[in-house]
Amino acid sequence: DETRSRLQAIVASLGIAPGSTVLDVGTGTGVLLPFLVEAVGPEGRIVAVDFAPAMLARARAKNPRENITFIEADATSLPLPDATFDEVICNATFPHFTDKAAAVAEMARVLKPGGRVVVCHPASREFINQLHRSLGGVVANDLIPDDATMRAMFAHAGFESIEIENRDDRHVLTARKSPVLCGR
Repeated sequence: DETRSRLQAIVASLGIAPGSTVLDVGTGTGVLLPFLVEAVGPEGRIVAVDFAPAMLARARAKNPRENITFIEADATSLPLPDATFDEVICNATFPHFTDKAAAVAEMARVLKPGGRVVVCHPASREFINQLHRSLGGVVANDLIPDDATMRAMFAHAGFESIEIENRDDRHVLTARKSPVLCGR
């Protein structure tokens, strides 16, 4: 389907290196996992995190791979060691984080120095935000912040080279964790 094709194109455009260790934050039913498995190859590792046990069960059932580990956790409190991952990817879940800044800080914590974070959606920010507003209820205020807010949030967490691409078929933020460890 079209969404699947868009996600495949987004992952392909990232050029994830074979053998990489990737964290999929908010994996949901695991829609990105087949594309991530292809990107990292047999030597790579993927950790898929979601706070909803039912979603994780579906993701695990659809993706029975030895190099994928599934963990039930909240994006603001990841039970993972510091500086573990080459890439952290968050697809179609960022607007739903109650404390976005805390989630970004956690992504930074678990990334290796120089590692990359990717926050993506298979549609534009305007489309996603309008969709959530029109659905109402619990998702009515689950919005993708504007570029300035996103840049400030990621810069505050220690990211640099922050790039935002907003097109009809995708909204993608990429940023690198500073390769120099700041005093913490």
